[in-house]
Amino acid sequence: MATKSVDQGSGKEKMKLKSLLLRYYPPGIMLEYEKSGELKTKSIDLLSLSSSTDVSALVEEIQKAEPLITASRSDQVKLLIQRLQDKLRQHSNHKFYLFKVLRAHILPLTNVALNKSGSCFITGSYDRTCKVWDTASGEELHTLEGHRNVVYAIAFNNPYGDKIATGSFDKTCKLWSVETGKCYHTFRGHTAEIVCLSFNPQSTLVATGSMDTTAKLWDIQNGEEVFTLRGHSAEIISLSFNTSGTRIITGSFDHTVAVWEADTGRKVHTLIGHCAEISSALFNWDCSLILTGSMDKTCMLWDATNGKCVATLTGHDDEILDSCFDYTGKLIATASADGTARVFSAATRKCITTLEGHEGEISKISFNPQGNRLLTGSADKTARIWDVQTGQCLQVLEGHTDEIFSCFQL
Repeated sequence: MATKSVDQGSGKEKMKLKSLLLRYYPPGIMLEYEKSGELKTKSIDLLSLSSSTDVSALVEEIQKAEPLITASRSDQVKLLIQRLQDKLRQHSNHKFYLFKVLRAHILPLTNVALNKSGSCFITGSYDRTCKVWDTASGEELHTLEGHRNVVYAIAFNNPYGDKIATGSFDKTCKLWSVETGKCYHTFRGHTAEIVCLSFNPQSTLVATGSMDTTAKLWDIQNGEEVFTLRGHSAEIISLSFNTSGTRIITGSFDHTVAVWEADTGRKVHTLIGHCAEISSALFNWDCSLILTGSMDKTCMLWDATNGKCVATLTGHDDEILDSCFDYTGKLIATASADGTARVFSAATRKCITTLEGHEGEISKISFNPQGNRLLTGSADKTARIWDVQTGQCLQVLEGHTDEIFSCFQL
C-alpha cells in the first residue's frame, strides 16, 4: 500500500519528533517535529487505507520512508492506524430532519459556506450583505455590511475559520473577522464582478476570479495585491488551490483551465480540450490529478504534473454544472442539467452508478467525508442523499420553495 509523506520543512538539520496527530479525512497522520528550534509539521497520507489493510506491514513501510518514525514509535503508529481503520468501518446511516428555517435575508441568497467544525456558517445575498450564523442555535452573530452590490462569492479561511472573504458584483473583495464582524481590508483592482474566490491552505492569500478575465492574489496581512493572473480571454468562473497551496487553477468561459504557480504568478499549463465553457475545476487531494467540468456535457481528467488530458468522462445528456472528488481521490461525482448525477472511478474512469430521481437540473454535488454518501441540490426545490455504490436515493430533503443551488457536507 502506497503512503505519501509531505514535508513542510527543508534542509538536513537534525529533526526531533514532538507529537503524532490523527487526520481522519482523508486518512493520514500529522507529524509535529522540531528543527533548528522551530516547530514544523508534515503529513503521511494514507489514501489507500482500508479496513483490511495489514497494519504491521504498513507501519514497516512507513518507517522505511519516514526517518522521524523510529522503532520506539511503531506501537503508537499502529494504534493510530487502527483508530483510522475503525473510523473507516463506520458507515453513516444518519437520517436528516428539518432542524431550523432561517429567514436570512430580504433578497435571495447567492451562496452558503460552513466553517471546518460546522459550528457556524455564512450566507451571501443579493441584499449586498453577508451574515454569520451560529449553526446550533440559528442565532445571527454578525451582518457584514459595506458592499455596494450583490455579495456572490463567500468563504471561510478553513481550517482556521477566523476570517471570511466576500466577493461582490461591486468589483471588490472584503476580508472580515469572524469574531467581531470587523472588515480588515477591501481589495480593489478588478474592473468587473467577482464571482469566485478561495483562501490558500496556509491562510496567507486570497484568490479572486472575475468577469474581467483575470484572477488576483491578495496578501491577507497587508491587504496588498500580490499578482494578477492574466491569460484567459473570457470570464473566470472557477478557481481553487492545490493542497499544499503551491499552485492555483482557474476555469474560464474561454473553454480552458490555466494552472499557475502561487508564489510567482507564472502560468505553468493551459488545459485545452473542452469545447464549451468551464463550470468547475479542482485538484484531487494528493494533487496528482485535475478534474474539470464543462458545459460541453463532459468532465476531463488531467495529469497535474504535465497538463495532459488522461481521460474524458462522458454519459450526461446536458451541461455539467458541478463536479468533485471524494477525499481520497478514488471517486468522482458529476452533476448535470440533465437532472442526473454520476459516480466514476478515478482509476478506471468508468461510470460506477447513475443517480436518478431529481425532476430538475442538479447544480451542486458533494461527498460526505467517508465517501459513501452524496448530497445533491436541485432546481426541483429538493436536496437528496444517495448511496454512492448503489445509486439508491436514501432520503429526499424537502422544505424549500425555490431551487437549491448551494449545498455541501462536512
